[in-house]
Amino acid sequence: MSLMYGGKEKDVEEQIDPGFCTFFRGLPPKSPETGTVRLFDRGTFYSAYGPDAHYIATHVFQTNSVIKNLGAKNNMLPSVSMNQMQATGFLREALTSKQLRVEIWAQESSGKKNAKAQFKLEKEASPGNLQAVEDLLFVNTELSSAPIVMAIKLATTTSVPGATAQAKSTGVGVAFADTSTRELGVADFVDNDLFANIETLVIQLSVKEALIASGTKSGNTDKDLEVNKLKQVLERCGVVITERKPSEFSTKNIQDELVKLLASSSMPSTSSADASTLIPQLSLPIAPAALSCLVSYLSLFSDPSNHGAYAIRTHDLSQYMRLDASALRALNLVDMATMGGSSTRNSSLLGLLNKCKTGQGTRLLGIWLKQPLINMHEIQCRHNLVEIFVNDSNARRTLQDEFLKLMPDLHRIGKRFQRKVAGLEDVVRVYQAVVKLPDIIATLEPLESENEEYQALLESTYLKPLREHNESLSKYAEMVEQTIDLEQLDKHVYMIKPDYDERLQALSARIIGIRDSLDEEHARVGRKLDLELNKKLHLENSQQYGYCFRLTKNDARAIHGNKSYIEYGNTKAGIFFTTIKLKEAASDYKDAMNDYSKVQSGLVKEIVTIASTYTPVLEAWNHDLAHLDVILSLAHVAVNAPEPYIKPSMLEKGSGSLILQEARHPCLEVQDDVSFIPNEIEMEKAGPNMGGKSTYIRQTGVIALMAQVGSWVPCSKAQIPIFDSILCRVGAGDSQLKGISTFMAEMIETATILRSATKDSLIIIDELGRGTSTYDGFGLAWAISEHIASEIHAFCLFATHFHELTALDQQISHVKNLHVVAHVSGDSADKSQDITLLYKVEQGVCDQSFGIHVAQLANFPENVVKLAKRKADELEEFNKDQSDASTEDIPKEVAEEGMQIVEDMLRTWTSRTAASQDSMDVDEEGGEFDVDVELAALRSCFEEFKPKTEANAWVQSMLQAF
Repeated sequence: MSLMYGGKEKDVEEQIDPGFCTFFRGLPPKSPETGTVRLFDRGTFYSAYGPDAHYIATHVFQTNSVIKNLGAKNNMLPSVSMNQMQATGFLREALTSKQLRVEIWAQESSGKKNAKAQFKLEKEASPGNLQAVEDLLFVNTELSSAPIVMAIKLATTTSVPGATAQAKSTGVGVAFADTSTRELGVADFVDNDLFANIETLVIQLSVKEALIASGTKSGNTDKDLEVNKLKQVLERCGVVITERKPSEFSTKNIQDELVKLLASSSMPSTSSADASTLIPQLSLPIAPAALSCLVSYLSLFSDPSNHGAYAIRTHDLSQYMRLDASALRALNLVDMATMGGSSTRNSSLLGLLNKCKTGQGTRLLGIWLKQPLINMHEIQCRHNLVEIFVNDSNARRTLQDEFLKLMPDLHRIGKRFQRKVAGLEDVVRVYQAVVKLPDIIATLEPLESENEEYQALLESTYLKPLREHNESLSKYAEMVEQTIDLEQLDKHVYMIKPDYDERLQALSARIIGIRDSLDEEHARVGRKLDLELNKKLHLENSQQYGYCFRLTKNDARAIHGNKSYIEYGNTKAGIFFTTIKLKEAASDYKDAMNDYSKVQSGLVKEIVTIASTYTPVLEAWNHDLAHLDVILSLAHVAVNAPEPYIKPSMLEKGSGSLILQEARHPCLEVQDDVSFIPNEIEMEKAGPNMGGKSTYIRQTGVIALMAQVGSWVPCSKAQIPIFDSILCRVGAGDSQLKGISTFMAEMIETATILRSATKDSLIIIDELGRGTSTYDGFGLAWAISEHIASEIHAFCLFATHFHELTALDQQISHVKNLHVVAHVSGDSADKSQDITLLYKVEQGVCDQSFGIHVAQLANFPENVVKLAKRKADELEEFNKDQSDASTEDIPKEVAEEGMQIVEDMLRTWTSRTAASQDSMDVDEEGGEFDVDVELAALRSCFEEFKPKTEANAWVQSMLQAF
């Protein structure tokens, strides 16, 4: 893409007042690097200066040649201009993907001749607050996700009821807003020092921006540390942080403002004195302060269109599965481009499952993926709905392609109605959706099968509410048909019917007469040039030229040199030209249409006002459409996967085993040139399995999450207990936490797991301990895995290269080892072996490593591979020498005798502990028996066998080694 300076853009840039450079440099310093970009609205185009100009040149035009320098040579100001389309695309990308704040400055004049142009800040927007630019950026583009902004208020530990210093708990009050749907929410809870609950809430709500109190000069070190930890959590989640004055977190006026903001359905009409009893959210201890800051930041109260339009709810963290930022990355739930990586349509679970036909459906699917259900009944309802549409492909395709594909975003249109900025086009778009509603109902009704449960589910979820919407909106359709000229829609003309008003009738007759004259001139020129109408010679209403003729370039020679024809322009589409008579008629038509618009403008306002009264019905219908769209999308994916998905069998939380047969990773199996190897996963509730590899362990988490979202899963059979959380520690990197090392990031994520996990969690850990020394890494991996297995008792998949860790299964009976199979061929003697990775997981421990073989496959230089083999052999021999040094001089028969002594001693200890355990009760949770009792029995056996052990040199050498 290149920028062409010409016409008005060039003239304006050259005529910029020299004082502008001084004005610009006097503004507070902001840049894309600090999170803010400034644009200057020049009327027909936008300009950017200084660091913003360089940023736009790099990210929009991919070249610095578009930069123009303004001002004196020794103090030049870089400048870049963008047309309306380029600026709109850039702003949309900056706010949604780049997570930048935006300022738009507009030109104003004092009204005096030759007065210097002044600039004022006209619009501000941020990732969580798009209100000022929503109509500019999303006229023809649907929002892919809601712009959620959250305010967070931290309370001191002592103010939290029941909190102790040892618990290190913090009271948290949050408020959040979705301005696209006009919804407020609050939550009040106690959090730990890692802010795990805040992280969960941020993920569940897909928060884009967070408001926190700016720092004070109180010197409170503990508070500063607390705020810095909170910032780290928000940054890890990709949230833009906006600091606000502490005084904004005051509840002084929130009660009165909230009364006026809330719709009557959320709060009955009453005096503000009774608001605290009718709005239970105001009785929360901390959240109202956060809500006050949020309402102030979004300027909700100052916009009259918001009065009586908002709803409020209390968000309960426990009603959904808990996810954190690590799980989001590990399971590839969302577009990796938003997490700083590369992306394709099927690289994320959202991209794979998103076959939605509406913008509202796509947004709801994104919400579902971050809010997996934990209620058995609700999960099964979604599974059953998917099954209905899996079994009826004709109904599924009809609903998707003939109806949902044509549905507008009724939430956005409803908001335009409420803000009184809607026009006839919005009224017509709603009408075109309404007239399809009876057909949607007619398509769904035959699906009511003999299965009474499914019939009742379909009726309550879709048919009953859709019939109610259809009844409510029938009057809307009648109103539109009586007032709007629907015959003009094919020409993209939105007009009120002429017979609705006498003045319109007169203007309509005039317009019809002018059109007849246009057609007559079209026919006359066609005969004159001997060109077929509408195939060779086109009469078009151009946005740029008005009514004119168009010829293809091949036919353009017919008018060359003929002064009867006036050429307008030459484009790829052909030659645009006119005649004197057509030009006069086109001018008359434009004037008549302007007169028609002026006369009907008052009537349009009346019609839009009537249409706006249907906004609550439209928003309720919009939710039902989004729900249907998501269910149809899940059914579509289940049927069209390389191997069809199956309906999982769900078990109540805390009961049963996790069993997946022929399980596949849903994103990897659809990649080009990939033949996915399915694997079995069986985890018994007696304890967690340990082992596996990255894809194997991640696909388990993905499948469990898909099931609780309501999707079918890529298996041949699936039995899945409901998990309260999926906690992951996979592939931490320096980029994940600003200023924090790989190892520190790894430890923070692992600490969150150990502090947050319950027996009903699913834990996924991949390659723990690689960020430090081998010995420290192994020690941490052992301690963490043992704690999970013996204390937390959660299902856990733990991938590791520490071979020594596999010995844990000898200490804890419910730990199982698995390994990924590799086929090795060739001569082991001369080390010339070939390796083929089979990607098949089997029982047992892997008995060798293949790191150097993989390096060969990656085309490492031959001398590097040889050196690696030599050093590996040296290290192996060194370790062998160390372990064998104390036993190399011991005769074979003495060693065999020593082994038998140890075996006899252990058998004796086992028989005695088993006998003592028969007379003891297991603890309530079925945990281990009393360790002290078992150790006492072991000491007794050791004393009994002491004469034999002291007489055997091999046993003594082993004891010294320990």
